[in-house]
Amino acid sequence: MTRDFRLLATGQALSWLGNGFQTVALAFAVVTLGGGAHDLGLVMAASVVTLLTGTLFGGVWADRLQPQRVMVVSDLIRFLATAGIAVMFAGGDYQLPLLCALTVVSAGAGSFFSPAMRALKPLLVPVARLQSANATLSMVQTACGIAGPTAGGITVAAFGAPAGFAVNAVSFLLSMVAAALIRVRAERGPRKPMLSELHAGWREIRSRDWLIGGLFGATLYHIANGMILVLVQVVAVERLGGAHAVGLIAGAEGVGGFLGATIGMRYRPRRLLRAGWLALLLMPVWAFAYVWPGVLTAVLAGAVIGYAGLVFFDIAWETAIQENVPHRMLGRVASWDYVTSFLAMPVGNALAGPLSDRFGIDRVLTCCALVLFGAGASQLLIPGVRKLTRVAAAPEPGTTSGTVAAAGTGTAAGAAPAADPIAAGTVAVPAREPAVSLAVDADITATPAAPPRDLG
Repeated sequence: MTRDFRLLATGQALSWLGNGFQTVALAFAVVTLGGGAHDLGLVMAASVVTLLTGTLFGGVWADRLQPQRVMVVSDLIRFLATAGIAVMFAGGDYQLPLLCALTVVSAGAGSFFSPAMRALKPLLVPVARLQSANATLSMVQTACGIAGPTAGGITVAAFGAPAGFAVNAVSFLLSMVAAALIRVRAERGPRKPMLSELHAGWREIRSRDWLIGGLFGATLYHIANGMILVLVQVVAVERLGGAHAVGLIAGAEGVGGFLGATIGMRYRPRRLLRAGWLALLLMPVWAFAYVWPGVLTAVLAGAVIGYAGLVFFDIAWETAIQENVPHRMLGRVASWDYVTSFLAMPVGNALAGPLSDRFGIDRVLTCCALVLFGAGASQLLIPGVRKLTRVAAAPEPGTTSGTVAAAGTGTAAGAAPAADPIAAGTVAVPAREPAVSLAVDADITATPAAPPRDLG
């Protein structure tokens, strides 16, 4: 492992753990102080709206500046905002407007952090190691997703909600230090007007059939999955054994995530993206298991199978984007990617109640499972998905020692020609560090129900 990879992995592991503390602390603090579902919903809505508003602009700045600089500033702002929340609750002076304001500040900073993280990853990883690095960080994120809320629950129960917020604030501070120590630097071209650069990112997506198709497929997937994530909680509580069942299912999903990451680390098909979409067809097994046979053992098995497919897909999708999108566009492409997820998931969450009341939970879950299958299977009809092949790292003409191509030259329509070092995303990397790294930061101050991985 390289120095920069260790820094990024350590910083993000701490941040992911801290997010788990905040998730528990926020719900506990708001509910116990009399805020209830109404206040908690407002805080979560403020977070999501801010993310939707800021993410596209965050992508532009990630491509304009050194991505780690954006990450450092973002972490500093999130540290201050989260520390402010901890101080407010520690003083016993719960104020909803102040909580929403601090949430907006933290989420706004997070909307800049995530695209910058996506833009930084390929700078640390040679093309041949991208898939392994993605799988490694997926495994770390899965572990933190389990350990964070568990440790957060113990801490909040023992010391109160302010302690949970304080731990998360410190995790942002440590993540900031780690990002600041990363040495890699990217070449940056002249800036254009903001809207022009936003449009350039969308044009980059439209130029690749597998990418534009994947974003639309992911949008449909997230709407259906947003409904599923609400309804399966109801089924688990009412039919499968209550809180005990919810905990077992969450554990099975974590096991599936580890399995998917392990497979992603070892299995290297030439047409990785096609393999990823095929793996995603396992997710309906998880959703349908709640309907038939509808017993806990079947749901646990479905969770392992489905989440293994989901995490393997996530690795394949990330690798395809890193290998084939020019590095100068990665931040903007990532921001459009995030926005489709943020838009679609709340729509599904909102539809779950009315549709289940009208048609019944089992019918809605069955239909949603079919939509998941259709969203994945339809991608296999896209020529670029079927034909896109892995690329090998190769120095660009005229580059000096220590410079690598961060974005490859895939075979799908619209891929950048390798002869153009700017279009190919040439970036300067210290020659002594061959690199390895990759992570996804999904932090929001108030996290709505969502799967452990963003699809698309």
